[in-house]
Amino acid sequence: MPSTCLDDRAVLRIAGEDVRGFLQGLVTCNMDIVSLTQAGFGALLSPQGKILFDFLIAEDAEGFLLDTAASQSEALAKRLAMYRLRAKISITPTDLAVLAAWDGAPLEGFVFDDPRHAGLGRRAFVARPAATGDATPGDYHDHRVICGVPEAGRDFPFADIFPHDADMDLIHGLDFKKGCYVGQEVVSRMEHRGGVRKRILPVTLRGTPPASGTPIMLGDIAIGTLGSVAASGHALALIRTDKAQEALSAGQQLVAGEALVELHPDHMVKS
Repeated sequence: MPSTCLDDRAVLRIAGEDVRGFLQGLVTCNMDIVSLTQAGFGALLSPQGKILFDFLIAEDAEGFLLDTAASQSEALAKRLAMYRLRAKISITPTDLAVLAAWDGAPLEGFVFDDPRHAGLGRRAFVARPAATGDATPGDYHDHRVICGVPEAGRDFPFADIFPHDADMDLIHGLDFKKGCYVGQEVVSRMEHRGGVRKRILPVTLRGTPPASGTPIMLGDIAIGTLGSVAASGHALALIRTDKAQEALSAGQQLVAGEALVELHPDHMVKS
């Protein structure tokens, strides 16, 4: 029953009497369903609809806590402050550490279920001296890859792709009924046009696993890029779904470096 401290995560506190409405008008998830017992997963987009930041959002008695990439937390705080205007809110960093546990491992602290995928287990915010576990961050990311859940900064770059490309519509990161937020019009068009050109998909590598970022080739044509690679040979890859479907239908092989890339038809999303 493993758990680990995710040193590459940081926690921001967003509080104040206007905080729920403020976040509701900015982020991709529906803040009305985030409660003391249910966390959310969302993103802050550019006006053009691309993912600038993503985060888990949990509510406590004082407001909301955003679990986000440590490398992006300062920039996220500045971006949120840019939209604050006259809203009565505060945006402050915390010294909380983020723990993750899966396969039923116990956690203490401020604990919540990971809303993206049941297999990811639970998260907890704790004071840093108490941030210990019996597994490594690498173990967690291997498990995340097997669950098929992408992570910004590891499986795709920030400010480069749309939420559908990063599977946010499949892992509870988008709400299509909540109303307006930054980038909402672009996201809504992608949802209602009935097709997504590329997706992050789980794949299996047969052979020596290449490094993250290796192109995925269909003959002489690059149709995707490898993301996170687990020790087991499971991986995530951002792939053109139409080309991947063509390869499956024709029995053609995809290659990344020296490894064969095995697609999983049950995970394919029609373009």
